[in-house]
Amino acid sequence: MRILLLLLIGLLTLSTSAQSIRKYSNEFLNIGVDAAAFGMANAVTATTSDVNSSYWNPAGLTRLEDTEIALMHASYFANIANYDYIGAAMPLDDRSAVGINVIRFGVDNIMNTTDLIDNQGDINYDRISLFSAADYAFTFSYARQLPLDGLSYGVNAKVIRRIIGKFANSWGFGLDVGIQFQSKNGWEFGAMARDITTTYNTWSIDEDEYSSIQDAVEGQNQELPETTEITLPKLQLGVAKSFTIRYDFDIKTELDMQMRFAQTNDLISTSAVSITPAFGFEVGYIKMIYLRGGVGNFQNVEQLDQSSKVGFQPGFGVGFKYKGIHVDYAFTDIGDQSVALYSNVFSLKLDWSVFR
Repeated sequence: MRILLLLLIGLLTLSTSAQSIRKYSNEFLNIGVDAAAFGMANAVTATTSDVNSSYWNPAGLTRLEDTEIALMHASYFANIANYDYIGAAMPLDDRSAVGINVIRFGVDNIMNTTDLIDNQGDINYDRISLFSAADYAFTFSYARQLPLDGLSYGVNAKVIRRIIGKFANSWGFGLDVGIQFQSKNGWEFGAMARDITTTYNTWSIDEDEYSSIQDAVEGQNQELPETTEITLPKLQLGVAKSFTIRYDFDIKTELDMQMRFAQTNDLISTSAVSITPAFGFEVGYIKMIYLRGGVGNFQNVEQLDQSSKVGFQPGFGVGFKYKGIHVDYAFTDIGDQSVALYSNVFSLKLDWSVFR
């Protein structure tokens, strides 16, 4: 852990001198995956233990017992944007595992009206074309148990592809590292460091296409934007405790601290680091029916009168498991307590043993 923190500090110092750093970059990768995790307000760093660990903490892949496949779909902004995820993972042996997943966040069928009016001032609707703005992430994961009982680590290699119609596209690359530790008395600990080398995106802009919109609005889009983009590291720490009551009920609770190495609207915000907590719980009955709840995403939200109040994002979820088939549902931002929009999320997870 000490080595990991020193690496993060060193990388942050090197990267802050770059002009292309974005406080919010590749934000689609911060949405998350799996309705079960959403129901717990994404507080799963220490306890994630299935195919979705590739996203939340790859060290959790070492707990896999068989090959698993996961699917998720969610819609945002009144179904304007679609968020899709597919993942697969499998153990290599009794100490290591691998995983792969694909995420797509996109807005499709956007109307390009830049050619709607011709040089004579006539409107021709046949000149309207459609394009998509989509972000893709391809993640390859490897995890292994260490000689110390209960300790494991995992690594993600990420390839990011972002496309804005014919106007621009980019490729990006980054690395994540995670660790987990399970004690014998039910306590679990986890750490997930995202973009530890900073994630670097390089944009390619079609200057001919770009020139068609440069003068669409006077005083805007007059200069080409920067073609490089750097995502700063993020760190998430988690501690969890599990209980069993009368052999029928299992209770899992977790508290996470999510850190960005930039000044944001998080609950605790400084020029060096911003921190927001997340708490989640799960109650399972006979390892078949699950009830989940959580609260997170605490933000200082500026009001119209220039005052500030704390907003937060509560979540609720239920799950059902039967013979290797897991179906989960989550409803987030109950009561509109957060600046984030509420969402209904469904996900499916299959244990490959069900097909044998």
